[in-house]
Amino acid sequence: MSAATPPTIAPSDESLMTALAGGELAALDPLMLRWQRPLQAFLRRHLPSDADALDLAQETFVRIYRHRENYRPGARFSTWMFQIALNLARDQARKVTRRRTDALEALAPEVAAGLAAEGASPADTARLNEEIIAVRSALLDLAEPLRTALILSEYQALSHAEIAEIVGATPKAVETRLHRAREKLRVALARWLNN
Repeated sequence: MSAATPPTIAPSDESLMTALAGGELAALDPLMLRWQRPLQAFLRRHLPSDADALDLAQETFVRIYRHRENYRPGARFSTWMFQIALNLARDQARKVTRRRTDALEALAPEVAAGLAAEGASPADTARLNEEIIAVRSALLDLAEPLRTALILSEYQALSHAEIAEIVGATPKAVETRLHRAREKLRVALARWLNN
């Protein structure tokens, strides 16, 4: 009879970041594995190009590594990470001079693969692709403070207080931004919402 091995408890983001700041460089790997997809999703919704989002996700982790000593023990890692990513996205937006519509892309490869596996018809796939482009375009048309608040709330499921900490605003200001963003999206996407 073999003894059952106790379940391993994954270290918290904060403990991994404290270890990284203390010189344990391997602590970055589990943080990257844990946060890579949510970070890329956040940046994809912020930028018109998936390629830019992937690049900035990698750059975010590079910045985390470079500035590991600046991490405040006890602070939420995700808040710090999203602040870094948001600053990089803002910098990128200032640099972009090409037309936004050229960068709007079709279905993400994982969505297209999922639809094919489900046996979706070409018409259904085309309609979904059109909806995704419309939503992405409407998001990109929002003023940056509104877009950021909405993405962090809807896609990252952060509280108003957490969003306020990331964007440097009050929770009430975040609530107002979310209301305005939703109203603007409701108008911009009326055609899709009525179908």
